[in-house]
Amino acid sequence: MEKKWEFEQKLTPELKAIRKLIRTQLKCPVLVADLLVRKGLYTVEEIEEFFNPSPTGIHDPFLFKDMEKAVERILRAIDSKEKITIYGDYDVDGTTATSLLYLGLKRLDGIVDFYIPHRMIDGYGLSSAGLQQIQQDGTSLIITVDCGINALDEVDMINQLGMEVIITDHHNPKDILPNGYAIINPKVPDCGYPFKQLAGVGVAYKLLMAIYTKLGIDSSDNINKYLDLVALGTVADIVPLIGENRIFASMGLKHLENKNNYGLNALIDIANLNDKTINTSNIVFVLAPRINAAGRMGSAAISVELLISNEEKRSYELAEIIEQQNSLRQQADQKTYQEACDIISQKYKDLDNTPCIIVSSDGWHPGVIGVVASKLVERFYRPVIMISFKDGLGSGSGRSIASFDLFAAITAVENNLYSFGGHKYAVGLTLGQESLDKFELDLSKFVQHNLDLNSLIQTIEIDRTIELYDINLGLLDWIEKFSPFGPDNMRPVFCTKDVTISSYPYTVGRNHLKMKVIKDGVTLDIIGYNLGHMLDKLRKNSVIDIVYTFEINNFFGKKSIQGKLKDLRIH
Repeated sequence: MEKKWEFEQKLTPELKAIRKLIRTQLKCPVLVADLLVRKGLYTVEEIEEFFNPSPTGIHDPFLFKDMEKAVERILRAIDSKEKITIYGDYDVDGTTATSLLYLGLKRLDGIVDFYIPHRMIDGYGLSSAGLQQIQQDGTSLIITVDCGINALDEVDMINQLGMEVIITDHHNPKDILPNGYAIINPKVPDCGYPFKQLAGVGVAYKLLMAIYTKLGIDSSDNINKYLDLVALGTVADIVPLIGENRIFASMGLKHLENKNNYGLNALIDIANLNDKTINTSNIVFVLAPRINAAGRMGSAAISVELLISNEEKRSYELAEIIEQQNSLRQQADQKTYQEACDIISQKYKDLDNTPCIIVSSDGWHPGVIGVVASKLVERFYRPVIMISFKDGLGSGSGRSIASFDLFAAITAVENNLYSFGGHKYAVGLTLGQESLDKFELDLSKFVQHNLDLNSLIQTIEIDRTIELYDINLGLLDWIEKFSPFGPDNMRPVFCTKDVTISSYPYTVGRNHLKMKVIKDGVTLDIIGYNLGHMLDKLRKNSVIDIVYTFEINNFFGKKSIQGKLKDLRIH
């Protein structure tokens, strides 16, 4: 679908003056000064703080209203040798949070176990069968991570079974909160915590740091010890990389280079990232899909085993299993994606006037429909719900676009569902086969009334129009200072007009477009991920406008500049 290009607004005379001052003080290219001003960074002090995230920007964990209560209960459990079970979600955020608390409490000589629900057996979140098993195994205190905030019935069951539960989560709560011993969630009203965008692993980290602070062991070594896991879960969960999240990601990525985690080292090696500096793109597109694959194709408990492993040989065995599961996941992804596209072409004859897409099948693997839904949103740019039915029960995953709150939409039609959860951009749900038609009708009506169809044209925000001769390794070094990149701090997007395709375009890998462009005697290698469908329209010597980001390509120690194509227009 054609995308809308939104170019940068001209700076006011006042901002131009600030840009000139910044350029003089930092001795940076005017393009970099321009980007800083557009981010609202006007002083050298603000810029230095942005370029060098530090622990000084981290909030006191005891600002959470229930934190003192939670810490006291956990320390009492450790002292009295009670068994503590950490109950996590099966995605990267949940497994890193589980691993972090498991390792952190084990160091305090706690009797600690973990439980990760099986996607196909337990479903999402707290399950009654899982809770009964935990109680039978002798647990008296459960700590949830990345789940539990809407598990009212299950928390009541925990209390009835004679256990207590501390809920740590970051998902949106409903109007009624569960009756847990303590709740640590920045999105709970009146929680007291100023930063609301933490990932589940960020919340778990705050709990562990509160415990360490209470014990007086919050040394810099202990504060930094698990930041690699915090960075991994935070980046993988696609939360805004601002505030504390930016600090966690920045410090955690540096900590990742120390290679203190046997499991992560094995996974990085098997994923062929050993010769690269790990960045957010490596996490999102290489490491996270592998860790997620365990929970999608089988049990995510193997991901936790990997992340808590203290043996190199066992770590490689687990990483190999996860690599195999990721290969199976990729095959299932491709098959499901093609089947979903076929259904969409048959079901929706007028996509331009279709506010949302809902597709279902009896044959889809429930572990991959979330990934495929994301790909469908990318292709059709509207909210997508995919549902996999088995024995009359449907497991669904939904993904949304930037301008639409899918969680609010699902909440409005929850009378059609057995259960649901999630946040603005991603939801999970279960429903009966008999409710499907009514659910589709009600949700489509809600979306139609609350989503402007004009917003269903994907917009690419362009930070700057530049020429190819503006690009050099020195400029890229400055651009890298803006990292880590992610939501609310994306890699800068540029536009260059009237470039000529200087070589025959071709595709590589899984539908990726490759070509070389030239203008004013300067050439640039370009790759467009998942843009292979554009190949038929392109010819050598075609003149085009390109929208792209660029980064350093380090191939066997040789640095070169590569453009990553986001869109193009043919003259």
